[in-house]
Amino acid sequence: MVTGAAELADEAGWERLTLAALAARLGVRLPSLYKHIDSLDGLRRDVAVLAVTELGAAVSAAAVGRAASDALRAVAGAYRDYGQHHPGRYAATVRAPATDDAEHTAAAGTVLRVVLAVLAGYGLAGDDAIDATRALRAALHGFVTLEAGGGFGMPADVDRSFTRLVDGFDASLHRWADTAQPSHTTRVRTP
Repeated sequence: MVTGAAELADEAGWERLTLAALAARLGVRLPSLYKHIDSLDGLRRDVAVLAVTELGAAVSAAAVGRAASDALRAVAGAYRDYGQHHPGRYAATVRAPATDDAEHTAAAGTVLRVVLAVLAGYGLAGDDAIDATRALRAALHGFVTLEAGGGFGMPADVDRSFTRLVDGFDASLHRWADTAQPSHTTRVRTP
């Protein structure tokens, strides 16, 4: 059922994922869904866990054997690819895990560990790494969301623009590492 909901979100859009639409897709009556889920919010949470787990696997695979600039480019490319191929699921990844949701927190932790490992290649740790993680997520999310929404209508090559975004971020991280602040104790949460 969660996979069906994720596929529906990819095809119709995250905002169009409803219980009625899922029931129609599965060829069942709406009340039948309640044997498997509690609510639309519960279903959306389950799709978010699936999506973050898949995204974590994609960025993990991309980062293997790479460090610093190479790892950043590979992870950014995997992130963008995931957003392009699974736009509805990607939209679900924005949802931060509830503090008491161990499964969702663990899935998000996988993505965070990969990003922190990439940033460690630049000499960033502690609060500096968290700041860089948030900045990277904002940059990539903005690009992926605009691209998915058809927001890049100018005739210039979008792939080139993405490469330049990542290259610029890479250059910033090298400078950032040179000016890193003393590390403070940081609790690990989804950025």
